[in-house]
Amino acid sequence: MWQRALCVGLLALALGYLCVLGPELPQSALQHLSASLLGGLRRARSLEGRMRPDTHAIFPIRFFFLSCSVNACVDVVLSGVKLLEALGLDPGDGRNHAVLNSGQELKEAFAYFMQKGAAAERFFSDSDAFRHIAQTASEYPGAQLYVGGNAALIGQKLAANPDLKILLCGPVGPKLHELLDDNVVVPPESMQERDEFHLILEYQAGEEWGQVKAPSANRFIFSHDVSNGALNMLEVFVSSLDEFQPDLVVLSGLHMMEGQSKEMRQKRLLEAVASISDIPTDIPIHLELASMTDQDLMSNIMHQQVFPLVNSLGLNEQELLFLTQAASGPHASLASWDGIPDVGIVSDILFWILKEHGRSTDRASDLTRIHFHTLAYHILVTVDGYWGNQVAAVAAGARAAGTQACATETIDTSKVFLKAPLEFVTSQMDTPSKISLNPDEPVVHWHREGISFHFTPVLVCKDPVRTVGLGDAISAEGLLYSEVYSQ
Repeated sequence: MWQRALCVGLLALALGYLCVLGPELPQSALQHLSASLLGGLRRARSLEGRMRPDTHAIFPIRFFFLSCSVNACVDVVLSGVKLLEALGLDPGDGRNHAVLNSGQELKEAFAYFMQKGAAAERFFSDSDAFRHIAQTASEYPGAQLYVGGNAALIGQKLAANPDLKILLCGPVGPKLHELLDDNVVVPPESMQERDEFHLILEYQAGEEWGQVKAPSANRFIFSHDVSNGALNMLEVFVSSLDEFQPDLVVLSGLHMMEGQSKEMRQKRLLEAVASISDIPTDIPIHLELASMTDQDLMSNIMHQQVFPLVNSLGLNEQELLFLTQAASGPHASLASWDGIPDVGIVSDILFWILKEHGRSTDRASDLTRIHFHTLAYHILVTVDGYWGNQVAAVAAGARAAGTQACATETIDTSKVFLKAPLEFVTSQMDTPSKISLNPDEPVVHWHREGISFHFTPVLVCKDPVRTVGLGDAISAEGLLYSEVYSQ
């Protein structure tokens, strides 16, 4: 008992110290910090309880103005199986399609990824057929409409902090404008008469459709989105930065160009590079990737000066594997992940990205940070000397994953379970270190040739309420807790 009393006394002393020496901190941050620390003494001593990320995330580094661009839409979220049944599509064999041209291909692609429990996003080429499907989805009982698009989702997540003001540039229709937080500013040039709709077909762990059974909860996204695909608002966004003067820029939506012709993609990508180059170099830029199928487009994004222009990347396991396949990087022969992505393989690819495309003494690149997220764990990788507060940032991302999926304000250990490996090696190529997780210190750290890795497990929601936008929420929270060192 005396040890606990001593801990409480030290925590109270620490909080008092922060209140005296940190008067600039908002009261909400101090309340959050005290609740997190003291809650750590009260929680159950289960493995999940000991690994709760909210007990390890300290208050965020505060950005005041953030700009998010370029993709925005309305997400229509509903059960994938129920929508396909409503469309009269019977279950059958799964098959991957890079582009969807019909309802038949939609059901095949959905079954393919449902069987893997993997997230995916596809372009639906037939505008009339998509309009019919979208109308059926939006009118289906229980369908829900939310803010959608990576840029809008990250902006909406960050706007929950009352100290932040967000500039969002994207094709914003009347319904999306109605859904956006009051802290999100939309330039008049970004407003349009009609919304762009994306259909989010969700499935639960163990859910069955014919012979297909989902090993884990996830979602399949598809759309016929021309405005976002053409990056129509990118120039509007860049021209708005002079007046808005942001502390951080978040870009996304490059994957939407897959719906364009190859010639249009190449032309638009070069124009995008020119526009991004106009952003002042003292403003950090984060690029959020998303599901892609065109290896040429991914290769062009990497090699046509997009990666060197941004400071930070956010991506998941599907995007990471596709990236290394497109560029013939390490482990490119791996066709797909078998269960939980191997930490050593993930680490090798992340290391390669920063070594080949990140900042170094002989390369003019701004890329110094990657936030990798998968269902079971997260890794934050940074070039030494450019970012701080990584322990808090990666823990905050893990906390966002657990709370948003379960729709709770804090981690409820009765609703989550641990899926991350308790032991792993840090590489499958070089001489690795073997790491064993300590539940009381769940963020582990290792170095590799001037690059730092911070790993933390995620407490996975047993019965997720909503998986859409989870990666965007993770990236947003990690950015909020990150500190950029001035150079």
